[in-house]
Amino acid sequence: MTSTTVIKLYNTKTRKKSEFTPIDALNVRMYLCGPTVYDRAHLGNARPVVVFDVLYRLLQVVYGRDHVTYVRNFTDVDDKINATALARKEAGAAGTLEELVAERTEETIGWYLSDMGKLGALEPDHMPRATQYITQMVTMIEDLIAKGHAYADGSGHVLFSVKSYDDYGQLSGRSVDDMIAGARVEVADNKRDPMDFVLWKPSTDDLPGWDSPWGRGRPGWHIECSAMSEDLLGASFDIHAGGNDLMFPHHENEIAQSCCANGPDSFARYWLHNEMLQVEGKKMSKSLGNFFTVHDLLDQGISGEVIRFVFLQTHYRKPMDWTEKKAGEAEATLRKWRALTAGIEPAATAAAAVLEALADDLNTAGAIAEMHKLAAAGDAAGLLASAQLMGLLTPEMGDWAQQPDLDLSGYAAQLLGAREAAMETKNFAEVDRLKAAFIDAGLEVRMSKAGVELVPGSGFDAAKLEGLG
Repeated sequence: MTSTTVIKLYNTKTRKKSEFTPIDALNVRMYLCGPTVYDRAHLGNARPVVVFDVLYRLLQVVYGRDHVTYVRNFTDVDDKINATALARKEAGAAGTLEELVAERTEETIGWYLSDMGKLGALEPDHMPRATQYITQMVTMIEDLIAKGHAYADGSGHVLFSVKSYDDYGQLSGRSVDDMIAGARVEVADNKRDPMDFVLWKPSTDDLPGWDSPWGRGRPGWHIECSAMSEDLLGASFDIHAGGNDLMFPHHENEIAQSCCANGPDSFARYWLHNEMLQVEGKKMSKSLGNFFTVHDLLDQGISGEVIRFVFLQTHYRKPMDWTEKKAGEAEATLRKWRALTAGIEPAATAAAAVLEALADDLNTAGAIAEMHKLAAAGDAAGLLASAQLMGLLTPEMGDWAQQPDLDLSGYAAQLLGAREAAMETKNFAEVDRLKAAFIDAGLEVRMSKAGVELVPGSGFDAAKLEGLG
């Protein structure tokens, strides 16, 4: 351990915040459920990536960079992936359906890594793909059958027997009866119990599939994470994280599988779940027209650093509301902080108050409040070190904030002159015209008694200023 900082985390499973004590301080291990790679990552998909990237950075500071292992998987075998490939084939794309599936997953993984990188997320130590761990999944399923926790139905399906695991429902805190009533449980003739879930299912000849004791097929979703985490982190590890929408059934099922395979005290010791994301106060959905991918926002000229800052302004266990106002305020703050820290070296460590906030159940909102204090006090070195701990104000994230090679003083003087004239004539039409034109060009207009300041935003377009001089 390289720091005396004590980390406290809220454990969903125990429903309380407690001191984080790793199994082995020289080998701290964390697993985050990654995406099913059938399309672009939407804004909600990005929240856990950014939030738990900060935790990864904090763990590295406290325990040492070489003593933390972070795994985030890719689900690259799934019905949704197959459906997108089938749509391409029906549209006339060349290649077999299996080849089109592989093409789609490669494309989508590339998009995902690019988009998450632009949000400042470090790449995990391991990024396993489900298709690389089929052997481990088959082995785990065979073990569960042998121990009486799973059964083959004779038609190529293998199902997990939920009633064979007495502690099922402990994570979400709901009884099996409650879960049946509140969830869309797939009723099927091959199930012994409505809550039983699929570990293995048949594949048609044209879809991805693998040979198994139960015939050619592919794994169910839940077994993937259990097998990959065990292979890369061991039967027991420290932290399992993800969005709270995964708590049931995905995480509940992971626990059941892994504990039945490896013993009741195995698998993850701390469970962390982030709350969901809204847009302008409403649930994000295509029907409401407020559904955004990360790529959509980047294409609109909103920088990855601004998106990251907006995310971190809200504690991860609270619902987060994405608004245009927040994005604008975040951009203004980051510009000021980048101007304050330009050309200086960061302090050796983050400010103690910032580190303390992050160590208190990843209180990123509290850490940002402390960073505002550092900025107000003119502690540029402390601000820079603290921001970089949170993945902000890093050199690679700053291209968006570069001031264009353009002298705006003439435009500012023009607006100032128009304002002074308007004070005499009481006719502000020219002031309003200039302000509207500057804002349309992507300039922030700051008017005060001291004068006029024009600050380029991320979508600044100098061409729109032509003819205003």
